[in-house]
Amino acid sequence: MIINIKTSKANQEIVSFLTQKLPGNQKENIIARIALGYSLSLGKRFTQAEFNMYDSQGKEYKDSILFDVANKDYYIALICQAYGINKNNDLIPKYVKLHVDHGLAQIYYLFENRPQFTFFDFLVENLSKGIDAIEDAPVTLDAARNQNQHITKSSFTGPIDIKIGYNPNTQEPIEFCFNNTKRYNNQHIAVAGKSGSGKSQFALEFLRQLTIKTQGQVNFLFLDFKGISKDDREKMADFFDTTKTKCINAPEEPFPLNPLSFIDNVNKTNKLVGINKFVDIIAKYSNLGKVQQQTLKDAVLEAFNRQTGGDYPSLKEVYEIIQEQDGKPDSLTEIMSRLTDYELFASKVNNPSTFLNNNYYLSLSGELDSTVRFTSVFLIINYIFNVFSNMGSTDVNGEYREMRYVLMIDEAHDLFREKKSLEILEVILRKMRSYGVSVFLLSQGIAEYNTANFDFSQECETAFLLPINDMANTKAINKFLGLTQKDGTTALRNIEKLANGQAVSNIKEYPRTSVFDVVQYWKEK
Repeated sequence: MIINIKTSKANQEIVSFLTQKLPGNQKENIIARIALGYSLSLGKRFTQAEFNMYDSQGKEYKDSILFDVANKDYYIALICQAYGINKNNDLIPKYVKLHVDHGLAQIYYLFENRPQFTFFDFLVENLSKGIDAIEDAPVTLDAARNQNQHITKSSFTGPIDIKIGYNPNTQEPIEFCFNNTKRYNNQHIAVAGKSGSGKSQFALEFLRQLTIKTQGQVNFLFLDFKGISKDDREKMADFFDTTKTKCINAPEEPFPLNPLSFIDNVNKTNKLVGINKFVDIIAKYSNLGKVQQQTLKDAVLEAFNRQTGGDYPSLKEVYEIIQEQDGKPDSLTEIMSRLTDYELFASKVNNPSTFLNNNYYLSLSGELDSTVRFTSVFLIINYIFNVFSNMGSTDVNGEYREMRYVLMIDEAHDLFREKKSLEILEVILRKMRSYGVSVFLLSQGIAEYNTANFDFSQECETAFLLPINDMANTKAINKFLGLTQKDGTTALRNIEKLANGQAVSNIKEYPRTSVFDVVQYWKEK
């Protein structure tokens, strides 16, 4: 779309007047661009009844002069965002002309009535407003952009065939290729099974095979909300050795990541957005007021400003600045004190790629109160979400999604009970589909997946149902497995016979209403 415009006759002289106010020897197209942006920033939106309010007898701007090729798309995007229109809309040239004329008149008014006012004053004043708007904007759950993320992550290309069980009659193995995009729209997996049903051993065996089949290229984080006992840790020693997994029992040792390092530490706009996201997570789980949120925001920004050589500040450094600024006991100092006193996170991480290129089992001890547990968990999940979002989508080669990572959450019903966590979990499940990341949820029942506003099982393409306590809830079971009413009737007869170590599933490689024996790590190893 070619956009050639003429300003109003009244604005022709204003273009020359304001161009002379610009520092340096600037051309007259610069003030037109500034006028366009300034008009939009004032919130002015033209209706069709106003289309003829300016004549076209003034300064002429050809398309290439007004925008130049490098910047044109940005200005078109501003108009499209302001009016909610497509980039091919025929009215775009009209809106550009109107906002240039409007902006010129508004800027001229500022200089006409303030003789000592310079263009430097104008820019500083309006840039400050823009930065304040970014700082005060509602925090979205989308990933924060990071143009300076220096993280590399291995990936695996090709089919990942996982043996998930055996036909109970023939003992033939059943394989499940979860990254086959022709069979599965996403790689998320939901598992329901009561304590003792075999779901944890099934999950461990899934991860063992994943490590072998991908030669360790697809890594994982296993989040355990129960906390691992000394006896259990000894029993799982073989799994940790086989999969080269580091077991971290919080708060005995710090988790090897800095939760602030998802933030862009160079680009100022991206940095502010990232800081807002971090503050929002802390605020959600600690019930911080507006004043405390601003205190935390200021402290994080100051902590970044004090860094040299591209380093990231630690949570402890942020806490120390909060104490310098105020330090009076409140919910902010309490949560930051506990996060740093427990030393849940590493203060410095030399290689930011290390975390995602290794396997970790994070046990969250019952010693930690719920606020600290959930805050730390979502700082980790937020980090993973942001890093992979900035990496971008993985390729689909043939019919197989290139895979990078598995986030496995045991006792996921603990997260489902927390209303504050539901929104971010929902966004992660929906937006991680193309990033080569599989979210694997384990819960004791089906009802926990279905919250008031969102059914998490419906965002997981694959579901495995082991014995649960509420086996009579046929409606919920059918929904969990994605069964029709007819299939549900057949499945119910089979489900009633389920024993521990058995399951039904909606995988495409096996009849969805049929029972099979699930793999168990302790047997398969």
